[in-house]
Amino acid sequence: MVQWDDFFRETTLRICGSLQIATAVASVFEYFKLHFPLIGLSLTIRDEDLGAIRRIALATDHQEAYPEEILPVPGALWTQVQAMAATLREPQIITADHSELVRRLSPLFKLQDKSDLIVPLWMDDQLHGALTLRASTAGCFTERHLKLLSGVSRPVTIALTNAIAHDKIKRYRDLLIEDNRFLSQELTSQVGDEIVGSEGGLANVIQMARQVAPLNNTVLLLGETGTGKELIANAIHAASAAKDGPFIKVNCGAIPESLIDSELFGHERGAFTGAVSEKRGRFERANGGSIFLDEIGELPPQAQIRLLRVLQNREIERVGGHKSVPVDIRVIAATHRNLESMVLENRFREDLWFRLNVFPIIIPPLRQRLEDIPALTMHFIAKKSRETGMKNLPSIAPGSLERLRRYTWPGNVRELENLVERELILHRDGLLSFASLPYDPAGRRRPLSPEESDRPGALLLDEVIAAHIAQVLRLSGGKINGPGGAAELLGINPNTLRARMDRLGLPYGRRSDHNR
Repeated sequence: MVQWDDFFRETTLRICGSLQIATAVASVFEYFKLHFPLIGLSLTIRDEDLGAIRRIALATDHQEAYPEEILPVPGALWTQVQAMAATLREPQIITADHSELVRRLSPLFKLQDKSDLIVPLWMDDQLHGALTLRASTAGCFTERHLKLLSGVSRPVTIALTNAIAHDKIKRYRDLLIEDNRFLSQELTSQVGDEIVGSEGGLANVIQMARQVAPLNNTVLLLGETGTGKELIANAIHAASAAKDGPFIKVNCGAIPESLIDSELFGHERGAFTGAVSEKRGRFERANGGSIFLDEIGELPPQAQIRLLRVLQNREIERVGGHKSVPVDIRVIAATHRNLESMVLENRFREDLWFRLNVFPIIIPPLRQRLEDIPALTMHFIAKKSRETGMKNLPSIAPGSLERLRRYTWPGNVRELENLVERELILHRDGLLSFASLPYDPAGRRRPLSPEESDRPGALLLDEVIAAHIAQVLRLSGGKINGPGGAAELLGINPNTLRARMDRLGLPYGRRSDHNR
């Protein structure tokens, strides 16, 4: 029979031999099997937030003999469990018929026909957890076993508290690293952002944004895809009292429905398969700042209910959790959908719609703010030239801006940005004519209104010349040189014609569609 001193020393060495508590418990389990009739050894704590018994580590040859890692205790029994734990000061043998409380809990803990030897882990008059030895049948543990374990409580408690503290430090470090990476991405996406058109077609939008920014009201941004809703959300946050706080962006339509709750509201450890640690959601990350919920119309019904609670009570509840977490945030939502129609079709909650629609801001499409096209075009030329490493900004061919103004822009500002980038790739060293702009005689190009046609300068000389050259090219089948070529028909030198076409942004040769 092992001496108590030797048993205590070996147990202490093993339980304190690793900061990985699972490794330490496994080592103790191998040693305990030499002296106890064991099928498993577990280390547990009481999780006050969840109202559950949480297993920190388990070593066993019979996994099926144990319940899940997190074992919620029904509310009526939780108070009794707390009271029982407070009286447990020395190692104790427990079987299914130990008491009425244990009889009711034994199915949850899979204690039927088994026997547990529980070592309470007290330190500084506080119960930190329990070390539990489990035998396959009742009556296996004896008084000798109790005496052998009577002194191991303190080293096991020290090992448990150190392991929990170490785990917390690691998780806090991981959270800080994650937040730093997340916020760096958010800040990077805002660098260089400007609001072009703030004194033009967006003047009314900017005025409304300035009115609501200093307040904490929920804001709903409405507008077609590509109109710049995220840019306005950035401006509202930057002018708010929480401008020094985080600004978290979420595209609700880009997150799978099965993950949306976890991503937005976070989850507790063990909330579902694969949830090996707790996770803060986007709302918790946005605490003290703003959260931008883009494509809010894509939220599934369950997430809509959770969002409604955030807007009503300013608190969230993690998936798998039972504790409300207060959040101090400003919600900015955006959508290109008609939420009122979705409400009538029962695809969006009416009460959530009322909560969101406190201060709606409608962002006009680009076709309704044509006066901003020149400034936007120059802005994107400068931005894309900088991104692609072009040292000299290319010039815009005469008449090209009017060509842009006559297009209907179904893709809005985003389509204009993509067009500019494409033109810079095609004409790095020449004039930008925007000849790649889609053309649809059925009406994708916006015809000039009577007012514009009558306006002095509406038809510029360069436009008239360009239209005449294009007509001659069609007559010549795109041919420039030689008999019947466009140069001969126009009575000018072919090189002079090419130079003029370059200046006007008219394609020819391989760039032309006339030969097709």
